[in-house]
Amino acid sequence: MNRWLKLAVLSLAAVCAYELFAWRARAVRSQAAAAVEAAPAFTLPASTGGDLSLASLRGKVVAVNFWATWCGPCREEIPDLAKVYAARKGGCFELLGIAEESGAHGEVMDTARKLGITYPVLFDDEAKVGDAFRIPAYPRTFLIDVEGRVRKLFEGTVDAAALDAALAPLLSECQKLSGRRG
Repeated sequence: MNRWLKLAVLSLAAVCAYELFAWRARAVRSQAAAAVEAAPAFTLPASTGGDLSLASLRGKVVAVNFWATWCGPCREEIPDLAKVYAARKGGCFELLGIAEESGAHGEVMDTARKLGITYPVLFDDEAKVGDAFRIPAYPRTFLIDVEGRVRKLFEGTVDAAALDAALAPLLSECQKLSGRRG
């Protein structure tokens, strides 16, 4: 009987290991599929006044960063995002910070100023855009190519070097298509 118990435990362990590897493979395939799907369309109120739509930025590489004023990791990555924005703004690149779960617009903008955000901040007061992008936690940064497709997702914080490295091939594509500098 002891031998049968050992066999049952080994079989259970093998099934669990298989399921774990199969789950990881499905997750990787899912991320790969998400990396080429069209970004959800949106129009939101902007800190610059009026509304801003993702469609209006077609033809540019757009980094869309979901953040919240109370989010520690968001606060940690914002200086790196601002650094990349300062170096690359204009031409083929735009960065949008979408504030969710962060209170009144005035409070969001006070926090944005304190953190050094120089890129446009958009207000997703009802989290509809966050829902469309399936945001489970903050921060999340999506890189969207010139055709409006999600090409890269950073889950959690991203530093300037990693963001620059991921942007480089997308900006190169944009420059080839448009003859612009990014």
